[in-house]
Amino acid sequence: MNSTSSKLPYELLIGWRYTRAGRVAGRNGFISFISGVSMLGIALGVAALIIVLSVMNGFQKEVRDRMLAVVAHIELLSTGGEGFADVNALMAQAKRNASVVAAAPFVAQQALMARGDDMRGALVRGIEPELETQVTDFTLQLPPDVRGALTAGSFNVVLGGELAHALGVRVGDRVTLVAPSGQVTPAGVMPRLKQLNVAGLFDSGHYEYDATLVLMHIEDAQRIFRLESPSGVRLKLKDGQQARSVASELAATLGPEVIVRDWTRQNRTWFAAVQVEKRMMFIILTLIVAVAAFNLVTTLVMTVTDKRADIAILRTLGASPRSIMGIFVVQGATVGVLGTLGGLLMGLGVACNIDVIVPAIENALGASFLPRDIYLISRMPSDPQAADIWPITLISLAMAFVATIYPSWRASRINPAQALRYE
Repeated sequence: MNSTSSKLPYELLIGWRYTRAGRVAGRNGFISFISGVSMLGIALGVAALIIVLSVMNGFQKEVRDRMLAVVAHIELLSTGGEGFADVNALMAQAKRNASVVAAAPFVAQQALMARGDDMRGALVRGIEPELETQVTDFTLQLPPDVRGALTAGSFNVVLGGELAHALGVRVGDRVTLVAPSGQVTPAGVMPRLKQLNVAGLFDSGHYEYDATLVLMHIEDAQRIFRLESPSGVRLKLKDGQQARSVASELAATLGPEVIVRDWTRQNRTWFAAVQVEKRMMFIILTLIVAVAAFNLVTTLVMTVTDKRADIAILRTLGASPRSIMGIFVVQGATVGVLGTLGGLLMGLGVACNIDVIVPAIENALGASFLPRDIYLISRMPSDPQAADIWPITLISLAMAFVATIYPSWRASRINPAQALRYE
């Protein structure tokens, strides 16, 4: 024993020796077979957890980014629904918040879009193109000539690609807008109709908006729906992830007559569903780690049975039951730590290079996991987050440690006299 190792507690030295020089079925090796299986199981479970949660985070980020390209970080609406008489003053007051970088007025109304016998429900959004490009990214991606066509009095519209496909219209065609609030006549309430020119199409990458959204100039929208003022104001923040806290600040400063609605509340159902899915996947995959961790019980029980004579000799030489217990805790904890670290490296390696690994597998199998004609996202996204990785690591280590308690306690209870009787 060298000078360095002699300074270490003998429980640590013996436990490490048992781990790397185990004996199963008469075979000697660097590590016992069962310990290796337990270590591999822990590593695969940890890696699977990291990879799956990273991919789920990646999909969530992709959908969120596409959603935020269309919706504003925060919307300001009036409590009565009539809009704001002095929308410029409201925009100026909102911009006083340091987190707000841009603001734009808008009109939002439900309507029907018709062409021939085809009719679809739509959300008509009246915008000021110059200001709207500062608030949402997808309007900035529209060709300049399409944005330029949205002028006051032109009654030009830009349709989502899915909506245009459902109506069977192309650029240059005309569609009919049916406003829900109509005119009162002796024959009853008649809906108001307006012929509109299709100036362009957009593809935001989010089906819900591509299938329902219609853009037009804000003044044209006010004339069609007979609104005296815009419906509200859309805001863009420096950091969209801080929308909830900034919304609370704005609600306190703008007063009770203004409804402040951030993007997380507008899509609350979707985000809640994603969180539930992540929790369930975490629980299910954690069971894999638990099964692998508790394989350590079998490993240590077999080791204790095989080392009964060694334990008896150590007890005879003065080792306490606590020291004997420490030896096998070290052995089990070593397997758990090595398995967790191996899974951590494996999981991060795959999660950080999934954009290379998945295409290679697709080429090898001649298949496509995310066909472009079916899914909006054609590549496998991944977003490893420390908030997921740390709990996985700690839970794996805790399970491995708990699994060592019973076999270690059993080893500490061995009677030296009985153990040496048949040796």
